[in-house]
Amino acid sequence: MKRYLRFIGIFFVMISLSAPEYALGLVNGRVLDSLTGKPIKNAVVTANNAEIRTDEKGAFVIKTAVHKVAARACGYSRAEQPVTSQLFSTNLELKLKPFSPKALYLTYYGIGDRGIRNNALKLIEETELNALVIDVKGDRGILTYKSSVPLVSHIGAQKQVIIKDIRALLQSMREKGVYTIARIVVFKDDVLASAKPELAIRTTEGNIWRDRENLRWIDPFKKDSWDYNINIAVEAAQYGFDEIQFDYVRFPDRRGLKFSQPNTEENRVNAISGFLADARKKLTPYNVFVAADIFGYVSWNPDDTQIGQRLDRISPVVDYISLMLYPSGFQFGIPGYRNPVVNSYEIVSLTLKKAQDKANIPAVRFRPWLQAFRDYAFDRRHFYGPEIRTQIRAADEFGSGGWMLWNPRNSYIADGLKKERFTGNIPKPNGSAS
Repeated sequence: MKRYLRFIGIFFVMISLSAPEYALGLVNGRVLDSLTGKPIKNAVVTANNAEIRTDEKGAFVIKTAVHKVAARACGYSRAEQPVTSQLFSTNLELKLKPFSPKALYLTYYGIGDRGIRNNALKLIEETELNALVIDVKGDRGILTYKSSVPLVSHIGAQKQVIIKDIRALLQSMREKGVYTIARIVVFKDDVLASAKPELAIRTTEGNIWRDRENLRWIDPFKKDSWDYNINIAVEAAQYGFDEIQFDYVRFPDRRGLKFSQPNTEENRVNAISGFLADARKKLTPYNVFVAADIFGYVSWNPDDTQIGQRLDRISPVVDYISLMLYPSGFQFGIPGYRNPVVNSYEIVSLTLKKAQDKANIPAVRFRPWLQAFRDYAFDRRHFYGPEIRTQIRAADEFGSGGWMLWNPRNSYIADGLKKERFTGNIPKPNGSAS
């Protein structure tokens, strides 16, 4: 009788532990290309708060109890799958659909303006475009939607809510199959530096420093400035953005400033790569892509360009590296090409190749910013269809994981874009098609 009761007890314990949120023992799985069935090497697999990588066969093993497994890989969409209830090894297959974001950028005001937003969505419907970069926290430190991060309202970073219902907006984008990228401006933050001057960058005389736009920045060495921006990023991920993109994740390109630590290259690089590593860790549970906007000349300079950005230190802690390859921004040209706006193809192509040599990562992990605005540094030429297509061709031939067009006026037309209707067939995170 005792043996029988013991068996019954063990049986009920086993049944109780096999509830849908539990899967005991090993979880064995593979991440595969949904079109070819081939394994995807080095895909990111997330379970609970941990991140692992697939091997050459696309395989992974999870040694803890989980209720869901998610995966992503550059050049593919995201997917997730619940773990079935059982007590022994679970075998999973997560299939990722090939996908390269081709995006337009909408500013703080652009995303809130119905006319501008609808024009962007119309271009997505009618051309090869399939993604939007949306300001979540813009250049002045203002957020576009109502945030639950306490410090946001405390410092006045939410005086005007441009997006009334961010959850509904993202849901409508998801229904249209639009890949959404949350742009978060990090260390250029006039609002935070004003409200908390102890975080602000100062001059050697001790005054709070302002840049050419009369805006204040926060000290990249200060952990409080890290936490504030990471909390905003986590909230954006919770709302459902596909990707978190950090901009101005650097020191100012200005000498003679005072920071909380010695302004050495080693310290700067540690601060920038450290922030991105911390952000990636906090974003792990949400399986979002993580990207960083990088100054174009970082690809060419042997040091950190005095701003803390070094590709070999940043590439391990982000998914996508987004080099800003606007020809107008290469004021000194590049070797062999002193007039960048006349040589847009070479600027994009050669800079990407130089960056790949430095970072030693696949081409698909680069997704560059391309110029869709009028030149301001050389001959004032407009960047219309031919100029835009030339840059896209250079990025495509390099093998980049998509590209993004920047126009600060939100002024975009179809010229230069392939006239192929986007079907909106981006898989939802659970792996089903939109």
